[in-house]
Amino acid sequence: MSCFPDRMLHQICPMHAVLTPTGHIRQAGPTLHKIAPTPLAGARFLEIFDVYRPRAVDSMAQLLQTEGRKLHLRLRGGIRTPLKGILVSDGQGGAVINLSFGIAVVDAVRDYALTSTDFAPTDLAVEMLYLVEAKSAAMDASRSLNTRLQGAMVAAEERAYTDTLTGLRNRRALDVALDRLCRAGQPFALMHIDLDFFKQVNDTMGHAAGDQVLRTAARIMAEETRKDDIAARVGGDEFVIVFDALTSRTRLRDLAARMIARIEEPVAHDDRSCRISASIGIAISESEQPDAAQMLETADIALYAAKRAGRARFRFFSPDMLETSDTPALPAARA
Repeated sequence: MSCFPDRMLHQICPMHAVLTPTGHIRQAGPTLHKIAPTPLAGARFLEIFDVYRPRAVDSMAQLLQTEGRKLHLRLRGGIRTPLKGILVSDGQGGAVINLSFGIAVVDAVRDYALTSTDFAPTDLAVEMLYLVEAKSAAMDASRSLNTRLQGAMVAAEERAYTDTLTGLRNRRALDVALDRLCRAGQPFALMHIDLDFFKQVNDTMGHAAGDQVLRTAARIMAEETRKDDIAARVGGDEFVIVFDALTSRTRLRDLAARMIARIEEPVAHDDRSCRISASIGIAISESEQPDAAQMLETADIALYAAKRAGRARFRFFSPDMLETSDTPALPAARA
């Protein structure tokens, strides 16, 4: 199945899975076993993991078609941790798929009680673990000495819900806001925004330029939203905006068009210009008690419709978009 002995894969890829031609898990790395809610050996991979991007991956044949592309997955049971993955075919109908936590690694360490031994020795996440442990120790000492300083506690909570690079809310804050709106039955709209051609900026001009682009895009989103709206960075170049009590298509259309136009303006960095655009998917709550996960999913579907339509545009979700779910995803995902 693999040119590497199992023990070697366990050491260098502790979150790998070796799949048979039928899509069942022949073996899996020790860390993958640790986070899985059910036994992995002999289980069908797609019954344990939900591959939600590219869409409509529900068979081994479709999974093999994603070879070499970044996959977005989550566990179907237990803690629905977001994962990133890449698949390589073994040429005999099976495959090896390697997974990682991406920017969710800190949450994963907390949720699964992971340690440095659960990662490959060369994984940069190991260094992050030491930083997290140091931060945790420092916070414990601080709390024991400052139990009556409520202002410090409020500031720490604010940091926990803020993306440090852009100053926007993070995924945790977004989940809290969506849960509150859904439980209250408050009407709202969701924009899922992806920066087109951001990867080219990082690859050709460096990460400092990429960070400058992200901060500029975040500033535009903050300026185009109201006090009660939530703008959050949920991935490397992905953002979600929640518009509280705003469901007017006309206003949402104007907001989306204005943000796209502003984001397309060149960003100066070291006497050079960074050029990107943005694609936007929009979902509007239709029921008195909408489901947060479903709202995010429909906004994501609309986003991909905007991508397929040529990028630098927006699309409102409509049920007929579900009929195109078997349309191949874009090459170089989210380029």
